[in-house]
This record gives sequence, C-alpha cells and structure tokens, in this order.
Amino acid sequence: MSRRFYIDMIRFLYYNVLQRGAIFMTISIRLDDNDSKLIKAYAELNGMTVSEAIRKAMLERIEDEFDLKAYEEALAEYQNDPVTYSLEEMEREINEIHG
Repeated sequence: MSRRFYIDMIRFLYYNVLQRGAIFMTISIRLDDNDSKLIKAYAELNGMTVSEAIRKAMLERIEDEFDLKAYEEALAEYQNDPVTYSLEEMEREINEIHG
C-alpha cells in the first residue's frame, strides 16, 4: 500500500470519526492494582480523567503505527527509485491533486 493510501486513511478517520461527532462506546479493561494506580496518577498529574488519558494514549499509538507504516513504505519506495523532489515541486503536485 502506498503512502498516499495511509494519508487518505488518516484523513478519513480524522474527518469522519473525530470531526463529525463519533459514536460513543464504553470499553472495559482489567487492570491490576499497580497498573490502575499508575494510570490514575498519570491522568491526575496531567489534569485529565483516566478515560481521557487512555483515549489519548490509544489514539497516539494508532497514529504512531500509521506513521511507521508510511515511513517503511516510503523508505522502500525510495530505495527502489531514489528520486527526490523539492518543496516547490511537492506543493505543485499537491495543488494539482487537491487544487
């Protein structure tokens, strides 16, 4: 899958799930006392609820995995065809696609 696919997927998730008012879901997780105390302390230290802390951590993990996959594919693509583009060339290409 191409880098463009992952960028489009991130846009889809952002605009269709995060921006439109997502369907809310309740998730239960089992934690031992030490993990529970650690998560509660982290959330409190950062001025957020446990739910917010877990949500933020999960979304950051998903984003990191998308980024890593996009990087790996871009690196493989570059290694197969080591062509680079200037910022101006990329701006023109983006404007042609989304202009």
